[in-house]
Amino acid sequence: MKMIAIMLLCCSISAWCTAQDDLSRMFDTTGPKHKRVLYTYKGTRIILGQSTEMLRKHELDFRIDHRFGDAAGEFGGPKTFFGTDNSTDIRIAFEYGITDQLMVGLGRSKGGGVQQQLIDALVKYRLLQQTTDNYIPVSLAVFGNATISCMTSADDEHEPTYFGTTTDRLSYVAQAIVSRKFGDRLSLTLSPTYVHRNRVGYQDMNNMFALGASGRLKISKRVGFVMEYYFPFRSQESKDYFKSQGITFYNPLGAGIEIETGGHVFRINFTNSTAIQESQFIPETVSSWLQGQYRWGFNISRRFTLFGKKDWKK
Repeated sequence: MKMIAIMLLCCSISAWCTAQDDLSRMFDTTGPKHKRVLYTYKGTRIILGQSTEMLRKHELDFRIDHRFGDAAGEFGGPKTFFGTDNSTDIRIAFEYGITDQLMVGLGRSKGGGVQQQLIDALVKYRLLQQTTDNYIPVSLAVFGNATISCMTSADDEHEPTYFGTTTDRLSYVAQAIVSRKFGDRLSLTLSPTYVHRNRVGYQDMNNMFALGASGRLKISKRVGFVMEYYFPFRSQESKDYFKSQGITFYNPLGAGIEIETGGHVFRINFTNSTAIQESQFIPETVSSWLQGQYRWGFNISRRFTLFGKKDWKK
């Protein structure tokens, strides 16, 4: 009898453990049933805007973003070697993955808008990651940055570059990024965005909402075609005033090719935006594709793993 009781007890324990294991697998989004979708995009940026991709934990990304001058139109063509003689904006930055879902960054930009000599700090956190079985249908990340201008203040108090206090130099961006990968080749993203600039010119907008739409089409294992478009919701009153001053605002539109080569992700792109920072290229783009006021640029990303797993076990 004792032997039978022991056998029944062992069977009960085994069945209970199996049930617990099945239950834990049911809610495990990292397991085979809810396998995460990887490489929706090849990097943390699409062209100028953010993607839902993140740096891995302890990964350092050294970035160089460059925008040349007009490729065509009045200020482009052969006389400037299609814009390569000029530079509208340059950004050099270091970005770091604190966890697989959280990254921060610090950068320095020339500035391609009204304000120049910019220092920016950013943070991005991924809340959801798409799974192959559609248990989680989309990836979702939130992004924010703060930018400060270090340029000399203008003397005229009416100028947008007149800084009465340090806070006048600050601009902020908050963004939600929703993306989905369709099959192996196509990825699409929507990016509702809020931009706040503490100091703007007369009839400009301190607060502005915008909606970004972007996508990636995979051409080969290491090459992809990307596009990006932002629609800023500028008031008609503001548009009319600036138009009377000879200034017309355009929606930022970019297209490019991204190439992955080992630890590098290299992008060549064309855009009508002169600036790199979201707080500038979304509300301050005043150049038009139709007038030849587009420029080519490149983004280079080189990643380093600062600490191996063994280092963190000590």
